[in-house]
Amino acid sequence: MLLFILAYLGGALTIVSPCILPVLPFVFARADKPFVKSGLPLLAGMAITFAAVASLAAVGGGWAVQANSVGRIAALVILAAFGLLLLFPSLADRATRPLVALGSRLSESASRGGPGSGAGASFLLGVATGLLWAPCAGPILGLVLTGAALQGASVKTSFLLLAYAAGAATSLALALLVGGRVFAAMKKSLGASEWVRRALGVVVLVAVAAIALGFDTGVLTKLSLASTSKLEQGLLTRLGVGPKSSAMVAAGQPLPVEGLAPPLAGAVEWINSPPLTREGLRGKVVVVDFWTYSCINCLRSLPYVEAWSKKYADKGLVVIGVHAPEFAFEHDIANVKKAVHDLGITYPVAVDNNLTIWNAFKNSYWPAHYFIDGQGRIRAHHYGEGDYDGSERIIKQLLIENGAKGLNAGTVAVAGGGAMAAADVPDQLSPETYLGSDKAAGNANKDGLIADKRTDYVGVMPGALNHWAYSGVWTVGGEHAVSGAPQAGIVYRFHARDLHLVLGPAAGGKPVRYRITLDGKPPGADAGVDAAADGSGVVTSQRLYQLVRQKGPVKDRTFEIEFLDPGVQAFAFTFG
Repeated sequence: MLLFILAYLGGALTIVSPCILPVLPFVFARADKPFVKSGLPLLAGMAITFAAVASLAAVGGGWAVQANSVGRIAALVILAAFGLLLLFPSLADRATRPLVALGSRLSESASRGGPGSGAGASFLLGVATGLLWAPCAGPILGLVLTGAALQGASVKTSFLLLAYAAGAATSLALALLVGGRVFAAMKKSLGASEWVRRALGVVVLVAVAAIALGFDTGVLTKLSLASTSKLEQGLLTRLGVGPKSSAMVAAGQPLPVEGLAPPLAGAVEWINSPPLTREGLRGKVVVVDFWTYSCINCLRSLPYVEAWSKKYADKGLVVIGVHAPEFAFEHDIANVKKAVHDLGITYPVAVDNNLTIWNAFKNSYWPAHYFIDGQGRIRAHHYGEGDYDGSERIIKQLLIENGAKGLNAGTVAVAGGGAMAAADVPDQLSPETYLGSDKAAGNANKDGLIADKRTDYVGVMPGALNHWAYSGVWTVGGEHAVSGAPQAGIVYRFHARDLHLVLGPAAGGKPVRYRITLDGKPPGADAGVDAAADGSGVVTSQRLYQLVRQKGPVKDRTFEIEFLDPGVQAFAFTFG
């Protein structure tokens, strides 16, 4: 019940976020109509459609996203037509002539005083608006979708999403009721209903154009990062749901006891150390870091974890890295050992191929840091990268509790290079994007992804931000895709300082040459550490490759990679 309440409140908070702005013109275009017959059906259609599409996304992954992409186009067409009917009465009159049921109802109502004033037409417009509505994925919505991804979608997930949508619809309903009165008074006092109607038509068409050009997912997304997320996270924290960051513990405040640390048994191998046990570590302060070597967020946090290990080892700190694989190739112990060596990790690493330690800690995140005191109790944890000063403060606080003396007041100074460099968060508008059929999102190939079948994809140039496409011969599996002929490629429209791609040679391990371009040209100074200025590079092992690091202002760019040899495995894009 608590999660349903949280989902509802989280949806209600979207009204104060800029990401709701593209929806408002379509809602307020109905403000002069009776709420029960116009506003309420529109909001119901919007909420039900969003919940349905989001549920499909949780269940069907890439397929649902592809369906939603088609629905988005259809919605834009419907709403653009609605705007034109508002703007041009003569066009609305002509639109009454077709006998097609939907067009007839909309146009007949238009000839009686405005397009689509009936409850059925309002519900249809709500459906169209719901297909366009992409609420800011704040912590509450993220909690629901993460649960669906990790534990499998269910009827409960759909109802949680419906609660979220209902919360947003409630906020919009209140705005519509208040706004409707203002709107009606304005029309009456001005005596210019035709001009108001045409102005609304212009606003609707501008909103449609903004959405079609990606304004809602670009500028508004950037604005939204600083709005409802903090409100939702605060709500989660107060109710004790979701991850708690170490930053929530103020300096000098006592740390709570979160429970006894679980055993460290179950690792298939230990690197840099013999097997360690919970009992054998009593009397030591322990930091357990869950990571995997192709995870960009993990890579950016590793220099700090290594620095803590070196700085506080003689004060009683033991750092343990738990390598919990995401992709199949990360189960290869030789790959993990090479990564540990190449990344300069000197502290003990438990190879948790069966996720035994991961499950014992009930962990769900990469990276995740658990802080354990000398009595074997978890006293704090931190999910994700960042807040390194707060984490180090906790380490020192636990060491002092454990009797350590002479601790330096400062914090470690870390300057990671290459993929380990800190992310440019304000300019990162592109999300981690999987290329296998199980989790694919944003694919722009005309016929979508064809799973587990060798396919010659026709290349397309994605116009929308965060969309991508294959070209040439690929076999797309659930986790990754394998190129089947020379000149196979991938194109991605992105917005971030850094672009990374998780790649590896297919079975046999033969190197694969590639060439990249940015906006159709060699990257030059914007090449990442794994690409030359002319865009050339070679896939030699299964890992994360940094292909782009922009030196100038960050903007929307079109990235393209062409593999000159067959047999490359492509797993996921990540950004920084």
